[in-house]
Amino acid sequence: LTSGTLTSGPKVVEFEKAFAAQHGAKHGVATSNGTTALMAAMMAHGIGPGDEVIIPSFSFFATASCVLSVGARPVFADIYPDTFNMNPAAAEAVITPRTKAIMPVHLYGQPAEMPAFEALCQKHGLVLLEDSAQAHLAAIGDRHVGTWGTASFSFYPTKNMTTTEGGMVLTNDDEIARKLRMIRAQGMNTQYYHEVVGYNFRMTDMAAAIGLVQMGRLPQWTCDRVGNATLFNSKLESVRTPVNRDGYTHVYHQYTVRVPDGVDREAVTKRLNERGIGVRVYYPLPIHRQPVFQNMGGYDKLDLPETEKATAQVFSLPVHPALTDEEKQYIIEEVNASC
Repeated sequence: LTSGTLTSGPKVVEFEKAFAAQHGAKHGVATSNGTTALMAAMMAHGIGPGDEVIIPSFSFFATASCVLSVGARPVFADIYPDTFNMNPAAAEAVITPRTKAIMPVHLYGQPAEMPAFEALCQKHGLVLLEDSAQAHLAAIGDRHVGTWGTASFSFYPTKNMTTTEGGMVLTNDDEIARKLRMIRAQGMNTQYYHEVVGYNFRMTDMAAAIGLVQMGRLPQWTCDRVGNATLFNSKLESVRTPVNRDGYTHVYHQYTVRVPDGVDREAVTKRLNERGIGVRVYYPLPIHRQPVFQNMGGYDKLDLPETEKATAQVFSLPVHPALTDEEKQYIIEEVNASC
């Protein structure tokens, strides 16, 4: 505030470089929020009317709305029942001549099966995007998410780190980074000379300053989340706990469990909330069944059985770093008594 530089300035540049380096990417381009990061990534790759983008239906709505916002058509593929992430085989099954890109979501902080998606995109000549909104510092082996394709992150207040509002696109492609910087600044590379149609997707220096401090704390917060999740995995007996595949670093943006077949999820979550445990359902209605998609034609006939089953069974427990030992023990006892 004292500097007088309130919009994009030196703090944004510093934050971009630091966040990219932390994830092992060449370029970071900061934006106003996670949704504009997704939109800018698609625009930088020339995705637009007539194109199709394959995405999961089990995700936050922005995964699909950004596709619609650039004029393309979302094509939904089913998920794995254990990780809740998009199944590469299901994605390949819906590729058409109009498919331009595939965008896996690292849902809840669990990395999607990126080696398979990388191979799939190379095989079919497609753009590989990553919706990394919930997956700061998630990794496969020693390779972080955000480095497999053009990746978009969110810094919304509920994420593992925040800038109050904000987003970031990571890329290793110099030309895509150049386009991203123009798109987020009204299409300008040189001031008042507009090379492309762009928008005001800029991050403020105030948000970036907050992000720099938060980013420094992110590794410890991540360890705390993983530690809390590890405890829950070992103690919860009445629900199906999250799967963490070998070699995959799950950062637990959400700790999401599912009730066994035949158990009423709504009754369980109601009881837990009444007992003072803030449980939430992410997400109770798949995107392809949202009212807006029912009016578009074709989506009402989709058959995504694993997606439908997950939306009826999952709920998320508190896993944040501020949980006390007493609170964690209380959560364990109450969940085991609720199913």
